[in-house]
Amino acid sequence: MTQADDIAVSFEFFPPSTEDMQARLWQSVTHLEPLKPRFVSVTYGADGSTRERTHESVERIVKETDLVAVPHLTCVGASKDEIRDIAQRYWDLGIRHIVALRGDLPADGSGFVKGGLRYASELVEELKKVADFEISVGAYPEVHPDSPNADFDLENLKRKLDAGATRAITQFFFEPELYLKFRDRCIAFGIDQEIVPGILPITRFPQLTRFATACGASVPDWLADRFDGLDDDAQTRKLIAASVAIDQVQALQQEGVREFHFYTLNRSELTFAICHALGVRPKKVAA
Repeated sequence: MTQADDIAVSFEFFPPSTEDMQARLWQSVTHLEPLKPRFVSVTYGADGSTRERTHESVERIVKETDLVAVPHLTCVGASKDEIRDIAQRYWDLGIRHIVALRGDLPADGSGFVKGGLRYASELVEELKKVADFEISVGAYPEVHPDSPNADFDLENLKRKLDAGATRAITQFFFEPELYLKFRDRCIAFGIDQEIVPGILPITRFPQLTRFATACGASVPDWLADRFDGLDDDAQTRKLIAASVAIDQVQALQQEGVREFHFYTLNRSELTFAICHALGVRPKKVAA
């Protein structure tokens, strides 16, 4: 397959908490940089706990690479003034794109600051008051765990987009039909912004099941069967994971999907292989 000039990709990383994790993150960043992603995002602890580490990672990407760095920002644990200050700090750094999320609430029900923001749509509005950011928001093909039903979920997504968001990036999923049906429902609901599928290459299956339980994503039986008995066989797990994800993105590509967002978990090998299969490869420089 030749270079797929019509395919765009983006990658998500999380801020490291140790020197070893920092080294792994930076190895992944440099490995994936030649693929020239549309942007790379850096997550933000659901309760705002990684604020400074997120900023440090974004700042390093801005200063040491040619990548477009996109920080995540959440409502939880921050006042309006803090949100404005963080946004202004990013704008001054040269950041022009933010991923705006509500954030997960702590189990004890705390998290929102009095007089602060409670919804991602409010966060989008607040960011637009600070500067003309490009803004991405989250979308949920299988419905957000806190939503009472799919229609409520779509209404909430439309509020975020109407508030000024540019695109939505979906939670991960494994059945292509889930995304395709969701995309059709978005169109029928009057949503015409990009709905970018979020792809999670599987590194460890038990970790995946925990993620899925937390975010309301389904894990099909056939997928569990593929990884059954491989707990102590990392090499075979990688081969299976690559096969599953390549099948998934190629099925979506055949349905007209031209942009993909990869949840890398700070590991680059699987994401690089999947992009290669899509035709997204480092461009060769003519001699």
